Amino acid sequence: MASITMRNIVKKYGDGFPAVNDVSLDVADGEFVILVGPSGCGKSTLLRMIVGLEDITSGDMLIGDKRVNDKAPRDRNLAMVFQNYALYPHLSVFENIAFPLRLSGKHSDDEIRELVTEAADTLELGEHLERKPANLSGGQRQRVAMGRAIVRQADAFLFDEPLSNLDAKLRGQMRAEILRLQRRLGVTTVYVTHDQTEAMTLGDRVAVLKKGVMQQVASPRELYDQPVNLFVAGFIGSPPMNFVPARVRGNEIELPFATIPLRDEWRNVVEDGKLYIAGIRPGAFEDAEFVGDDKRSRGVTFDVTIDMSEWLGNEQYAFVPFEASPEISGQLAELASELDSEQLRSQLCVELDPLSRVRSGDDATLWLDAGRLHLFDPHSGDNLTRLVDERSREEHDSDERSRKERHSGSSGRHAATTG
Repeated sequence: MASITMRNIVKKYGDGFPAVNDVSLDVADGEFVILVGPSGCGKSTLLRMIVGLEDITSGDMLIGDKRVNDKAPRDRNLAMVFQNYALYPHLSVFENIAFPLRLSGKHSDDEIRELVTEAADTLELGEHLERKPANLSGGQRQRVAMGRAIVRQADAFLFDEPLSNLDAKLRGQMRAEILRLQRRLGVTTVYVTHDQTEAMTLGDRVAVLKKGVMQQVASPRELYDQPVNLFVAGFIGSPPMNFVPARVRGNEIELPFATIPLRDEWRNVVEDGKLYIAGIRPGAFEDAEFVGDDKRSRGVTFDVTIDMSEWLGNEQYAFVPFEASPEISGQLAELASELDSEQLRSQLCVELDPLSRVRSGDDATLWLDAGRLHLFDPHSGDNLTRLVDERSREEHDSDERSRKERHSGSSGRHAATTG
């Protein structure tokens, strides 16, 4: 197992377009890092440069303390799991898992059988070793691909959207299996996905890319609570963050549907009378009927007409239209294009208690938590009110300690096994 260090990595193709542009990232030994972003952001290209399937135009790629820019993939001791499984249809599950061991020529038949059996038991594939891939489910095929990575005893695992071909239920099961496997083995892991749930639940840290440029690297919680710019705020979170025009007027911030007090710590970063973009998560809203008196004072209430509602059993969302200026509408249209989505409509998505009886066409009183609002510069897109508070730092330190403890424990188990 080893760390992975990327220093100012650039990948340019023949036309000079930088698919990856000056990316630097340190992946600690035993860490689980997610690369996420919309289609064409460069995440898969970056993964392929780590493993050696793409040449690096400039910059340094280090595995452990060794520069590997000029090393062939087979000399980097990395294991990659692909989206399409890449299994040999004419070979049994046993022989598919054993393939890299036989290819290396360094193991006896007894050693191969022991390593394959151990990997199969870890992945609950023991009873399927004699079957062919065509007779397996999608989840079982992906586990075979993971088994082939495990037996190599590689320095790091690389996953390229491994769950995208599976149905929703199976994705959830495999997501848990991958996380459990990584925690047990303590192997350095870099995982590429465009799926929100995978990004937020699997990684110790998440790296968000846009057009080949790294936007933010942070824990899932920090990305969600303290996004560095409009792009990260709009990409992370499902449903996505609401963006509405906000104008500062003295000690208040005027929104299209309500006026909230200006926080003291924001006075040095905003200008009176200037127009900004306010970012508000759907969960910052509630049906005022369900807000207690002790909580109500922390926010503001306002009356709306519900355009549409969606009741999903354990959660409920409502949509409320609002008016946006041409300046803000243009910025949101550009953001939608960058996010590889349809143009964002001028409407609020608000999360309601599933017991709320608010329905489409109803008049309702909503409550907004005034403390859960961000202000973005409409031109640069920067989050002007981003705070990495002491609590966030404590959570990061706690996560880092937990990761090191897991890694220490798995290293001990690995040493005992190999010894």
